[in-house]
Amino acid sequence: MATPPLEINIDEYLRKRLMPVEGAIPQLPGIDMYGDSVPAGAVGGDLFEYINFQQRYDIDARIARALKLSKDYVTPLPKGRAPRNSVDTHVEWLRSKPGYSDVLAAEYRRAKASEQIRIAEDLQELHTTAGVLLVDAQGHGIISAKIASTVHDTFHAFMLSELDRNGKTTPDMFEKINLRLAQSVSARNALGWGKDDSSREIATMLYGEIRPGGHFRFVNFGHPPPLVFSAEFERFVEIGNARMAQFLALGLAIPEDHPDRNRYLSMAPRTHRMTSSDIAELTLMSPGDILFLYTDGVYDGSDESERVQIERVLRKNQQRSAKDICAAILKHAVEQDERLKEIGEEDRIDDKTVFIIKRSK
Repeated sequence: MATPPLEINIDEYLRKRLMPVEGAIPQLPGIDMYGDSVPAGAVGGDLFEYINFQQRYDIDARIARALKLSKDYVTPLPKGRAPRNSVDTHVEWLRSKPGYSDVLAAEYRRAKASEQIRIAEDLQELHTTAGVLLVDAQGHGIISAKIASTVHDTFHAFMLSELDRNGKTTPDMFEKINLRLAQSVSARNALGWGKDDSSREIATMLYGEIRPGGHFRFVNFGHPPPLVFSAEFERFVEIGNARMAQFLALGLAIPEDHPDRNRYLSMAPRTHRMTSSDIAELTLMSPGDILFLYTDGVYDGSDESERVQIERVLRKNQQRSAKDICAAILKHAVEQDERLKEIGEEDRIDDKTVFIIKRSK
């Protein structure tokens, strides 16, 4: 008689769901990366994930589809045939309008075919690109884990759409995720919440993409900024604020030019939607340079004495692997929790996540 599978509780389910496995770590030439989390309780609101494009998506199949569509789009629809694709459907709509001409239809077909060729080229870049997603939901516990899980699911649903439509991530994807965590006016009114009610889903998010050569492009919604440890100078190096664009936490600010702006509560003004100029960039210049990503349970980004201590840990371990460096920093952070307990400030203990990207050559 077969043994029935063991049921897991919701805490264990969410903990496993929010933690990647080592087999998902992308392998890029000259790049060593590793991340880990320590929840403050049985389950936490921190999430990190490797976005291994080569493993998660069939990039070559997507390229082949885009190139096939580029050919299909320029081929006129045989008379009497049902539309084969979205371009055929749009051309049929054009045909029903005054001023239609075969030249207009051909120009549209060529433009859409060219778009698919560009998508194929952008998809090709994913063979040498790796992504990293960090989310920190407010608080720690099962509700925070649920919020982090919502961001996770939303991210991956929109990623599928992005690769279909653009062949890469674009600012529009992150605006959609931001809107997903915004609070709708109708829901607030229906539930009887006041304007000062704090029961809203709040999470910070940092998503970045690393390429061989140490080039890192990222978007930041309320997350502590990345730090770069220089192997040459053995310390954190300053990064110009102009290259570190940052938005409020997810859902808190809806751009004024968004068509649904009046349907959601915005806690702060934002004049326009994100553009490519709002994507920040960093480069690990030399072998041994380390990009340090973290949540505020490790470092809140403002305490200078804690920054110096973390810098000391990095200096001591800089010759080691990304996995070992990550473990050393988490060990240091957990030891700080013991000090908080000793002085009766256990309420300051939070979930901890560290992600290390090291340029190995």
